[in-house]
Amino acid sequence: VLQSSNSLKASYEDWLLTYGLSVSPFHIRWQTAVFNRQFYNWGRWKPRFLYLWFSIGMVFGIVAMFGSVILLGKTLMQTLTQMLTEAPNAQNDRMLQVVVSIISSGLYLRVVPGVNLPVSQLTYFFSAVLISGVIHEVGHGVAAIREQVRFNGFGIFIFIIYPGAFVDLFTTHLQLISPVQQLRIFCAGVWHNFVLGVASFIVLFLLPAILFPFYYTGVGALVTEIAEDSPANGPKGLFVGDLVTNLQDCPVYSVEDWNSCLEDISEKSQVGYCISAATLQQLSFPARVYRRLDGTVECCSNNSLTDICFSYSNNLDSHLYACLPARKVIEASKVCRTNTDCQKDFVPSFCVTPSLENQTRLIRVKHPPHIDMLYVGHPMHLQYTVSLSSFVPRQNFLSIDLPVMIETFCKYLISLSGALAVINAVPCFALDGQWILNSFLEATLSSLIVEKQSRELVGFLILLAGSALLAANVALGLWMVTAR
Repeated sequence: VLQSSNSLKASYEDWLLTYGLSVSPFHIRWQTAVFNRQFYNWGRWKPRFLYLWFSIGMVFGIVAMFGSVILLGKTLMQTLTQMLTEAPNAQNDRMLQVVVSIISSGLYLRVVPGVNLPVSQLTYFFSAVLISGVIHEVGHGVAAIREQVRFNGFGIFIFIIYPGAFVDLFTTHLQLISPVQQLRIFCAGVWHNFVLGVASFIVLFLLPAILFPFYYTGVGALVTEIAEDSPANGPKGLFVGDLVTNLQDCPVYSVEDWNSCLEDISEKSQVGYCISAATLQQLSFPARVYRRLDGTVECCSNNSLTDICFSYSNNLDSHLYACLPARKVIEASKVCRTNTDCQKDFVPSFCVTPSLENQTRLIRVKHPPHIDMLYVGHPMHLQYTVSLSSFVPRQNFLSIDLPVMIETFCKYLISLSGALAVINAVPCFALDGQWILNSFLEATLSSLIVEKQSRELVGFLILLAGSALLAANVALGLWMVTAR
């Protein structure tokens, strides 16, 4: 609108030029020369070290170019297989784990904010994308100065909603240097992304030691957040700040233990609880037994919130049922699988097992000093609606969320920086892989294919195939995400 105005066009364009701004549909870019001196200082720091550093990066970039093609080819085959074997419309709705998806596919272009990325984690996502992009471009800029290529400026852009960075190099200088020098510059971006991912992984791995003066680990899983619709809410449920130490007879020392225990409980059949014959006779009361639609048995009134139908067996009958108050049966009871597990001190006892619907479990959650929480439902529902941390503050004034924030941010940096390295290494038009491939062919095929046009044709065909492979991965990946 401003450019179409005769009176405002000139002043508007002058204003953009003064502040280094460029605006176009879905895209805004800002470039500055303020950081040029800093880039030149970095590029001239310890020349021998930088030569070795970017030479290693060159080797890594070439390997990454071939590796990215293999990875994208494997990902495409997996996606096609999944499309042929699954019916997306018939799948259960579930929150896709964005970090796992990125690591397995190597494509952050598959991440759709609000679709398979939780809105609460958008800050982590966009911050990690921006930092990964800046580190990527810093690699290009420092390598270019090291190879005596003029550096014009550094900038940041926003394309639709995705932030990024770029460096402006003098093209003529770039074309005059040797192909090996060009490779050091073009591979520096993916090399720096790889290093950032490794550094983030080291921080994540050493986080318990780093935070040891302020937080301790290995004592349980600390509850940091409970969703409003979580079945763990309630006066006898979990609260923020509770320390979970056991799920049934499965000890919990960390968040990983919490997740593995819930998965184990979900995969195995419902455990039972030991109860003496005298207590069973005292607590049980007559009830009508009927079968549910899934074949399981119910023997309690539908209006009861505290009683659960239990099944057990004796020497004469293996299909007996009793409606019992759940808390009185389970509290201080030993977990069992058969009656044999309950034989002690010659006291007649039975192993009573909750008779619940398929996939539903009764889980005893220990979080001392509070009374045990009894949860009835699907174990994964408990996993998705309760957020926990392995870090327990040593002092009350320390935040319980800080370690979780650091952990989450490191995971995003690992995933997104790695994904950016994979994406840019692909031999595809308009990506670093295009220039890496061209320089690689010039450095290796100049003696075999003398004519430059022939080398350019080989490069063009490879770029065409790489672009088609990347486009197919992105298109099918987005289709899978939206179809789910």
